[in-house]
Amino acid sequence: MIWWHWLSVMGSLAVTGPIGVLIAVWLLAGKSWRLTAIWTQLFGAGMALVVVTKIAFMGWGIGVESVEFAGISGHAMRAGAVFPVAAFLAFRSSSLLARQLATAFGVLLAVLIAISRVYVEAHSVSEAVSGCVLGLGLAALFIWHAGNEHHMALSRVLVALCLPVLLVAPRVEPIPAELWIARTAMYLSGRDYPYTRAMWRAPRPQMR
Repeated sequence: MIWWHWLSVMGSLAVTGPIGVLIAVWLLAGKSWRLTAIWTQLFGAGMALVVVTKIAFMGWGIGVESVEFAGISGHAMRAGAVFPVAAFLAFRSSSLLARQLATAFGVLLAVLIAISRVYVEAHSVSEAVSGCVLGLGLAALFIWHAGNEHHMALSRVLVALCLPVLLVAPRVEPIPAELWIARTAMYLSGRDYPYTRAMWRAPRPQMR
């Protein structure tokens, strides 16, 4: 169980958020203006989709009860987007095999993080799967664009920047992103409390 909790923390905003920013900084440092724009747009779109689906459920109860879908998992989405891309860029100047193995490791880590969200009972299977698929899809789009970029350097610098984040961020105070989203949902919907998945399980009055 400790293993799953550790993996879950690896997908937290405190870890994946800074790495996502560092990827953009690394691309800027390498003067890859086009890829910087592509990455920020893709990652930003993924984050926006997560927030929108969660606000829709917390504020108005919009979800899919049959599969317990109450919003895309942010941990799974960010992990799927960030880790494969970071691994790909870190080994961009290495051999094709090394680059493929590194990217595959990033994908595997993202999938394990998505699974961990189910094991720690933070998300349903549908929420974790949708987040992972979305994140990996965004990563694949970026890597496809990056494959045509020949002027890219500073690979080892990206590794040096990401390592402190992986070591330090899991120990810092968690960012209360869910609380912020819940407050936003209540403000927009005018509700005094947010919808939760527990409401689906509550006994319903019988019709007479």
